[in-house]
Order: sequence, then C-alpha cells, then structure tokens
Amino acid sequence: MLDNKKIIVILPAFNAEKTLEKTYKDIPFDVVDDVILTDDKSTDKTVEVARNIGIEYILKHDSNRGYGANQKTCYNKALELKADIIVMLHPDYQYNPKLISAMSSLISNDVYDLILGSRILSKGALSGGMPVYKYISNRVLTCIQNMLMNQKLSEYHTGYRAFNAALLKSINYQNNSDDFIFDNELLAQCCYKKARIGEISCPARYFKEASSINFRRSVVYGLGCLRVSLSYFFQKIGVYNFRFLSNN
Repeated sequence: MLDNKKIIVILPAFNAEKTLEKTYKDIPFDVVDDVILTDDKSTDKTVEVARNIGIEYILKHDSNRGYGANQKTCYNKALELKADIIVMLHPDYQYNPKLISAMSSLISNDVYDLILGSRILSKGALSGGMPVYKYISNRVLTCIQNMLMNQKLSEYHTGYRAFNAALLKSINYQNNSDDFIFDNELLAQCCYKKARIGEISCPARYFKEASSINFRRSVVYGLGCLRVSLSYFFQKIGVYNFRFLSNN
C-alpha cells in the first residue's frame, strides 16, 4: 500500500511469454498489493510463465477478443478487488515498471486522478527505438487532438497509465471498443469528466519482443483517434451526443 491506498497492477497480455517475467520482476512490490494478468488467448506460454512467477490473479479469455476487451476484464477484476489505484502496464517490457511508485504517489496524494507515462516528455523516444513514422504520427495526432479536445497533453497514445479507481468507476468504459482505440476512448472519457490528468516522463524500449501494431493497423488506429477527438469536439459544442461520452 501507499498512503493506505490499495494498488493493483493490471497486465493485459497477449503472447508475452518472452517479456512477462522481466516486467513482473521490476514491479515495486513495496507499494503494489496485487497483480492481475488477463490472457487474450495467447498462442505461446504466457499463462504458464504467469503461473510460474507467482501471479495470483490470472484470467483467461476463451477467444482472442482484442486489446480493449482485455483491459475491460482487467479493470473489472481490479474494481472487484476494491483497488484504490489501478496501474495499467503492458507486459512487453516496453515501459519501465519502476515508475509505478511515482505515478501512484501523485494519485494517492490527491494531486491527480490519472497519470500518463509519456514517452515524449523526455528525448528518449527515438533513441529508445521508436520507429520514425510512429514518432511523427504520434506528434501530429497529439497536436490535432489537443486542439479538438482543448487539452495540453504531450501524447495520447501511451499504454502506461495509473488511475484513481473512483475515476474508472464513474466511467462506462464497457461502451468502448474492444480494439486498440479503447485507450483513446477511455482518455477522452476522462477528459470529458474533467479529470485531473498529469504526465510523467517514461523512457520506452523498442526491441524485437516488444509488442507493436503494424503499419496498416497503425493507420486504422490513427483514423480512429481522429474520430474520437472529433466526437468529443462535436459533443462539447452541442452538435451530437455520442454514446461512449454520453453514458458516463
């Protein structure tokens, strides 16, 4: 615990056999109470590795339901276990688990409701191996989204986030996509709730075993992000009510 707050780390996993143990070993268990792993029908030994390293809560999907559906299962279980702070960490070792303490502290001390681990705040994104086309698209998309959503975030696309559980309880994330755009929809919902959002610099690692979507899916994801931000903008000015924002 940290400041008497129960902290749960969720690991939405798919084919994370080669990186799961390294990720798990770097989690600061002096503050983290529980870890939940949801396996989205991996074709490797992700579940076996999770059992061997001692993860207590291992949930399994009977079919590959998608990245967003994986997170929904994780969040549902974390809230069921009465977490106060929920940290979403990819088990591919791209993000540094050692930042969990700092991220959680900013929430436990009631400074922010949501902390994003930003790969852009430092200068390490490209040196860490982020593909140039992803870096450029990240910067362009973030600029457009900031204008449409009246925010000042350094990036909208990080997979490293710490939530005040009360914020997640107030949002109907079940309405969101089961695919990669889930992250962007959830962040838009938090902005719409006027959540206090902070960022912390997080150097990211890009290597062969780290998960990544291909160019085609990146384009689909980018177009989806624009749709989310335009939906946010049009709802804010009263043109139309969108279900994923209206039912929060």
